[in-house]
Amino acid sequence: MSHYPVMLNEVLAALSPVDGGVYVDGTFGAGGYSRAILDAADCTVVAIDRDPDAAKRAEDLSRNYAGRLIFLRGCFGDVESLLAGAGIEKVDGFVLDLGVSSFQLDQAERGFSFRADAPLDMRMDPESGKGAADLIAQMDEKELADLIYKYGEERKSRQIARRIVEMRRAAPIETTGQLAEIVRCCVPKSRDGIDPATRTFQALRIAVNDELGELERALNAAENILKPGGRMVVISFHSLEDGLVKRFFRSQSGAEAVSRYLPQTENDPAKLRLLTRKAVKPGEQEIAENSRSRSARLRGAQYIGGAS
Repeated sequence: MSHYPVMLNEVLAALSPVDGGVYVDGTFGAGGYSRAILDAADCTVVAIDRDPDAAKRAEDLSRNYAGRLIFLRGCFGDVESLLAGAGIEKVDGFVLDLGVSSFQLDQAERGFSFRADAPLDMRMDPESGKGAADLIAQMDEKELADLIYKYGEERKSRQIARRIVEMRRAAPIETTGQLAEIVRCCVPKSRDGIDPATRTFQALRIAVNDELGELERALNAAENILKPGGRMVVISFHSLEDGLVKRFFRSQSGAEAVSRYLPQTENDPAKLRLLTRKAVKPGEQEIAENSRSRSARLRGAQYIGGAS
């Protein structure tokens, strides 16, 4: 798989890098966005990634940019404290490319993909927390069903959870191949050719890495780290992520109330200006060149200030 960033031109257009600016690439991965931002303007990029493998890639890239790339290892949900620790208070832009990186998918031993039989791990930081095999082993049937339904939007979640519990009584479920076969026995093949195990693997990955929690924390931190006029750009790959970003951006821009019980008032001014009224989708050529981009959705907003 090619390691190039999804919707790169659209990201740069929304982020609009300028000379002297400071930009956060919250999901460094292979470094594609960081490199493009550094090439677009004489600016500084602060790259964040929890994956220890990303640190080496950032070190290699930084040699070409004379101190303009700063790498901070950690979770992008902790962006405010990570920046503070580096002595950086405010930035001009913040970009997130959500989900698993192509490097992580390509490394079979990381357990993100069912394309090869490998340990069932899925941790973006392999040095912390519990892996997917731990969740499979420890959660009861209802908890598993709820997790697979909530994060995978899988209609057959109860059947899958029941089958997992039955199979683990005989032997631990420790590999991607084992889990994929269990799911395929419960979920019929779809007409679009997507593997039946896809939604269950997505659900476990989201849970293992607390991906929606990370996203919520990053969105809430944006107003504290962005300068007035600073921009935030988010690329999501499934409806749970995109829905969260859409609701946050719209509520903070005054496009809709924060909730029906707590509507915005004149004393609660808008903090964001929407850069994208609707999600921006990749073009046909990009989808043809990079199938990963097929489900990508880009949303952007500009911080205009307001009460903190």
